[in-house]
Amino acid sequence: MQHILITTNDKKQQYEELYLQLIYLLEGEPDLIARMATTCAAIKEAFNFYWIGFYRVIENELVVGPYIGTLGCLRIKKGKGVCGICWQQQKTIIVKDVNEFPGHIACSNVSKSEIVVPVCQHNQLIAVLDIDSEEYAKFDEIDQQYLEQIVKLV
Repeated sequence: MQHILITTNDKKQQYEELYLQLIYLLEGEPDLIARMATTCAAIKEAFNFYWIGFYRVIENELVVGPYIGTLGCLRIKKGKGVCGICWQQQKTIIVKDVNEFPGHIACSNVSKSEIVVPVCQHNQLIAVLDIDSEEYAKFDEIDQQYLEQIVKLV
């Protein structure tokens, strides 16, 4: 088993090291679930965010898993909550305060901010990466830039 070693507190540098490590960790692995699970674990080790997970498009819903964290919502409809809107709009959404996001689905009251990134393969959205933080305004354009690169590895 590989251990993620991040050697800096600079967020950009942390993401750059994480990205290179994920290239190495995912190399040659054909299974999508294994790739998603490893990505969640690597992000958790690098940043220790509260909740990190994928919601996969299955039929006409987002279905949770794999993920790391407390219980997540099992299924989300298109256009509902942050994940469902990300799926509908096919663009990254950053929420600085989940309490101010209309229609936010509260799976946990511990979550204060969130970023959701679409995951596409062959020009089709297959999942979203959802990351929650216990801190308000935790995510910004740096997170967006690097997480959008990371999901391309999945």
